[in-house]
Amino acid sequence: MEGSQKRRLGDRFAEFAVRIGGEVHLQALRDTFAILMPFFVLAGLGTLINSVIFPYIFTGDTLNNLKVWGALINNATLNICGLLVAPICAYTLARHKKFTNAIGAAAVAIAALITFMPISNTIIPVEMEDAVVIEGVVLFKNLGTQSMFAGVIVGLLVTELFMKLANNKKIQIPMGENVPPQVGKSFEAMIPTILTIAGCALISACLIVLVKMDLITLIATMIQEPLRKINTSLPGFLLIFTLGNLLFTFGIHQAVIFGTVLEPLLIANINDNALAFSNGETPPHILTKPFVTVFTQMGGTGCTISLLFAILIFSKYQASRRVGQLALGPGIFNINEPLIYGFPIVFNLPMMIPFVGIPFLFSIIGYVLTSIGFVAKTVVFIPWMTPPLVSGYLATGGDWRAVIIQVLLIVLATIIYLPFLRISETISKKQAVEG
Repeated sequence: MEGSQKRRLGDRFAEFAVRIGGEVHLQALRDTFAILMPFFVLAGLGTLINSVIFPYIFTGDTLNNLKVWGALINNATLNICGLLVAPICAYTLARHKKFTNAIGAAAVAIAALITFMPISNTIIPVEMEDAVVIEGVVLFKNLGTQSMFAGVIVGLLVTELFMKLANNKKIQIPMGENVPPQVGKSFEAMIPTILTIAGCALISACLIVLVKMDLITLIATMIQEPLRKINTSLPGFLLIFTLGNLLFTFGIHQAVIFGTVLEPLLIANINDNALAFSNGETPPHILTKPFVTVFTQMGGTGCTISLLFAILIFSKYQASRRVGQLALGPGIFNINEPLIYGFPIVFNLPMMIPFVGIPFLFSIIGYVLTSIGFVAKTVVFIPWMTPPLVSGYLATGGDWRAVIIQVLLIVLATIIYLPFLRISETISKKQAVEG
């Protein structure tokens, strides 16, 4: 009876988490960052080559000329990530809501984001000390990481407004069936487009005139930075990340929580670090998306590369060894669903404990070692499927100490997993006999 009550409680918790993860705006946000992943990976590779490999080989004018390549990659990725987020977020939301003019929603989101940017900017020109005010330009700082959260807000809220107006038959301009479909859609969306962009411009004008602050700066100052400081502080990170790992033990993928609540902020952090590193400055953040890959997800969620080693080195139970042999190949590239659902880890109390506890412990260890300067901060956005050891070296910009730390953590996690593995196998053997 007690076991069934725990299972029902777990099922209700899992259903609640699924409803949260299935919320259409969170789905759109998750899809947006999935689409943008190649851009961030390219930015990471550009930073690695520009700031680590080129300086190791070249010097002087040759090095400076080659670095132009990396600077252009930064401009095409990190420095416009806010501008990319808004239309992609609008497009994915429109698709999730079955809106027929998704590309129109993306176009409106770009225009709306531009309306929220400052009309004039204060800059200090090269080789000058005094600041000057310039107009008629859009700065990369307003298009890049500073505007990522604004891009999300615009992509979601402005798109909702646009779709609501576009679905209002009273303000559509019908063109009949004798015109090309796209022309008909354009006329139907004309008044909603005008009203949406004009309304955004009115809000922005009021802020600039009355508050003396544009919306991009206001969101970054009042929402983005406070939220990032809370969620990507060590306590906030541990709470959200551990909750996501716990969900996985109930069969709900870790990305339901991590991918929607935490990952966008960690991506913004690694983008900041990459820009600082490429400019020769000190990276500002410890907790980033690659930090998770390097320290807490070796072999996948739960650091299950160590569970595979525990199975293949120490286990004599054939059922476990067969699963371990099948899961080893994907596990090297941090794909551990065969192990999670095949071993299984889900609803397996002995394995749930290390699966959730090891990443919690390793997050603290990685954070402390990074904060005291024992290992470099992560500065390169690496793909999540980068194998352990390689991931540590690349993500930290070539710091060999990260590789040593990963080796030691893998050994430690193997030792931690081993007694829980034996308990789990004992239970499995008893169940096999009784069954």
